[in-house]
Amino acid sequence: MFKKLAIGLAVLVALLAAVIAMQPSTFAIERSIQIAAPADVVYAHIEGPQAMDAWSPWVAMDPKMTITHEGPPSGVGASESWEGPEMGAGRLEVVSAKPNEEVEYKLEFKKPMEATNRALFTLTPAGDGTLVAWRMEGTNNFMGKAASLVMDMDEMVGGTFEKGLASLKTLAETDAKDREAAAAAAAAAPPPMSFDEMKEALGELPGDAEAPATPPAE
Repeated sequence: MFKKLAIGLAVLVALLAAVIAMQPSTFAIERSIQIAAPADVVYAHIEGPQAMDAWSPWVAMDPKMTITHEGPPSGVGASESWEGPEMGAGRLEVVSAKPNEEVEYKLEFKKPMEATNRALFTLTPAGDGTLVAWRMEGTNNFMGKAASLVMDMDEMVGGTFEKGLASLKTLAETDAKDREAAAAAAAAAPPPMSFDEMKEALGELPGDAEAPATPPAE
């Protein structure tokens, strides 16, 4: 009896392993959003990890997370490492950047499990605004394939992408409106006065009148 149970269990384990092994070895998750702001305004919020921290959904999900920044604040080489009770530990680094067009990140997870993925932001002009696409892709190891059997990674991670993009949209559109308001105020302001115009407006300035004649020396 015990031998039959052992054989049956071994068969089930072998079948499960075979099913797991047949799962896709790569994955890609992507979401996009239309933002009513020019590309340069949006780019300022994705050009480095520090800028992303202001709207990142993962930062908001783990308030006890500690973040350490390294390298320049933005562009190639800008990076951050994080560790927290909810988000585990990992590292994010800009590996390629095309201003106002594209930013590519290397995303390394260290805890609770190790993985290295590619994250990519692309900005495409669309009407008076910008279409922003956020993509993450990588490979599935055995554990990743097993997890895909019980979790819908596209729905789970994609939903978080959607929350992050919504926050990015709010920030970028607010910045765009502020910039438009500043430009309108500057255009409405009167031009600076020339020196002669200032003299005319203020009247005769001290020192403009002729100095009294110096009396002759005795």
